[in-house]
Amino acid sequence: MLKESADTMSRDLYVKDMSMLVACDRVEGSKVFGSDGKQIGHIERLMLEKSDGRIAFIILSFGGFFGIGQEHYRVPWEKLRFDARINGYRINMTKRDVEKACRFLGKDDILAHKEHGHKSHDYFGVPPYWM
Repeated sequence: MLKESADTMSRDLYVKDMSMLVACDRVEGSKVFGSDGKQIGHIERLMLEKSDGRIAFIILSFGGFFGIGQEHYRVPWEKLRFDARINGYRINMTKRDVEKACRFLGKDDILAHKEHGHKSHDYFGVPPYWM
């Protein structure tokens, strides 16, 4: 009976955290704080490269009211650092700095992602994930 429980637990698709790993549904919705300690917004989407599974970037969302009028920004994953004390992510910029980046415009923006991606990665000072 004990072995059956251990086997069931090891196959549980709903196990959320395993030491240094985290399930993507735990990343989406996480708060993002700026270098000034103030909350900027939250991670709305985690975008993965289909071919190799690398994290390409996140969609940072803030502003608006109940989802209406929110602004979305494409932020390279490399800019974020998890901080267990706040159970969220930190970026070494302020909200004002992020607002100067190119906004993420949605589905149409995904189609032109490399052009926008170059601008975004250049602004945030990290090499593009596809290089």
